[in-house]
Amino acid sequence: MKRIYSTDVKELEDGERCRLGGWLQEVKNLGGIAFFKVRDRKGVFQVVLVKKEVGDEFDELVNIPRESVVEIEGKKQITDQTELGYEILPTSVKVDSFAEKPLPLGVIDKVDAEMDTRFDNRFLDIRKNKKKLIFELRNILLEGIRDFFQKEGFIEIHTPKIVAAGAEGGATLFNVDYYGKEAYLAQSPQLFKQMLMSGGLERVYEIAPAYRAEDFDTVRHTSEFISLDFEMSFIDSSDDIMSMTSYLIEHSLKHVIRKGSDKLDKLGVEVMVPEHPIKKIPHYECIEILEDLGKKWEGEKSVDTEGEKILGEYVKENYDTDFFFITEFPTHLKKNTFYAMRKDYDPSVTTYFDLEYKGQELVSGGQREHRYDVLIKQMKELELKPEDFKSYLKSFKYGMPPHGGIGLGLDRFVQQLLGLNNIREAILFPRDTSRLEP
Repeated sequence: MKRIYSTDVKELEDGERCRLGGWLQEVKNLGGIAFFKVRDRKGVFQVVLVKKEVGDEFDELVNIPRESVVEIEGKKQITDQTELGYEILPTSVKVDSFAEKPLPLGVIDKVDAEMDTRFDNRFLDIRKNKKKLIFELRNILLEGIRDFFQKEGFIEIHTPKIVAAGAEGGATLFNVDYYGKEAYLAQSPQLFKQMLMSGGLERVYEIAPAYRAEDFDTVRHTSEFISLDFEMSFIDSSDDIMSMTSYLIEHSLKHVIRKGSDKLDKLGVEVMVPEHPIKKIPHYECIEILEDLGKKWEGEKSVDTEGEKILGEYVKENYDTDFFFITEFPTHLKKNTFYAMRKDYDPSVTTYFDLEYKGQELVSGGQREHRYDVLIKQMKELELKPEDFKSYLKSFKYGMPPHGGIGLGLDRFVQQLLGLNNIREAILFPRDTSRLEP
């Protein structure tokens, strides 16, 4: 008999036979009768054990430890004694795996454990319904993202994660011994995306790991994260990239609402879809707004973490949206991105932008510099050696179209979408300065 899920039982007739399996969540022994609550991926079902029918096995069955894996064969019985409207009368109960006692982490306990305990026992933590819902919604979000790119004619790519040079400077690179040669874990697929514009693919996207060896301990950073990147050719300006980004956000959020509304309800999350086009605020204007709101700086006036939060609240209150672009970044604030195109009429300003979501940077991107001579000049200004980027630069010598794109932190997108306090909640097995296991 094929195993079915708890949600499939609703479709069965009263008395129809079935086979289910899952984790034993709770045992309630009333002496002559006992009730099992068993959890599978899609829900919980109840099994009724009657001692006079089960016989000598009854005492053994009611002592099965919580979170053991069991398989139940039996028949559906319609009843008004449970919220489900049915229960399972078993003909056989098989224990696939006994759980040890005590559990290192409670699964249905109302009091949550410390974060370190939870992540040390992540396999148990994600058995909790609310934790599982995070990753089900993450999957729906990814489905919506890929659906958008396919409809817009993008090609999904996979670029190397072991590289010879960093896209954004060496300070945050993880070193790798590559057959005796020095190599690094990729910070981003940036250089490869641009090379593929020269290759004629014109529209590409990638969803893959990226790595930053930054010494931090914040609720919004990890050392390994999933980066969503796209690049597109024959653009007129960064406005084309911001427009595509706006439609991407709109499409993916609508997809989450359409396919995950029941899951959002269970988490108490309301999703606001931005109207197109998403509002744009130049960096200098952001500084003026922050000054009017009383922000003080020690040194450089830039939109820092505190400033992002203040601006997010300001835009929400005045424009009723969770999203806005910060545009026209000063060149010296984007100093690591040697490939960023600068304004022809004012080289002190780039064509780059950030997309803010609920007071946090979600996206960074813009138009890239496709002119070989200008690219070399900008490299030298940043004291980079062009000879370290030979393969990359070669693609600019033989026909490179105007192009641009973005990098979006998927984990942060999930964090902000679901209102999670810590980005690690959006990652199955997070990596940071103190965690390398599990």
